[in-house]
Amino acid sequence: MYISDKDNLFFSKLEDAVRLCQIRMKPYFFPFLSERKQAISEEYLKRTGFENYFFYGGYEQSERKMLALCPHNTFPDFPVSAIEFRFRSADNLTHRDFLGSLMSLGIERETIGDILVENGRAVVFAKSELRDYIVSQIYKVGKIGVKAFDADLSDLPQGMGVEELLLTVTSMRLDNIVAAVTGLSREKTKNIILSGNVSCGFIQSSNISREIKVGDTLIIRGKGKYILQTVEGQTKKGRLKIRLIHFR
Repeated sequence: MYISDKDNLFFSKLEDAVRLCQIRMKPYFFPFLSERKQAISEEYLKRTGFENYFFYGGYEQSERKMLALCPHNTFPDFPVSAIEFRFRSADNLTHRDFLGSLMSLGIERETIGDILVENGRAVVFAKSELRDYIVSQIYKVGKIGVKAFDADLSDLPQGMGVEELLLTVTSMRLDNIVAAVTGLSREKTKNIILSGNVSCGFIQSSNISREIKVGDTLIIRGKGKYILQTVEGQTKKGRLKIRLIHFR
């Protein structure tokens, strides 16, 4: 995994947080992390032997999650709140609209988790300390009036949802799989990979011949996120049958 100078700075913060957790014997919470930050956090903590850590973003399938470092044999009460905003179904509001309204309040991105949007409603996950401030300040998103409520976690917006894809490829190389899921020619596929528009395991990958394994996550800019679920044998012509989940 490629490690940048920013990553090394983050590792220093992790090291300090582990030490504080052990000295104070209290949970230490990191703000919402991207999936990449979660991956490198877990790798670092496993490497250093710290085992009592947890990720949570407010619901089971969350992408952005907080990280809690805890004293031995304790489980954290994550400071995450879910706020539901309702608006007219005829009004077309997006993830970007809600994020823009939150950022305009001076709220830092790392204090906001997932934003789930569907027709007529959205749910925003945020640090609990910001809940009252957000509810009191956001009554319009753009020019659209919205009303805030406590969200029901058993009935979250599904957004565009997911779809299951069953495809055939000649090999498990990155360029073959990207070509299969996008429907692009091999030449165009090669160009988008070399241009830095494809990430594997949440790390930008420009290696077109990289082997993709079951469980790997691919993010293709403008196309969405894909997780390789299974390789289901071969066709009569020797091509591989693969099953992926596409998060649209």
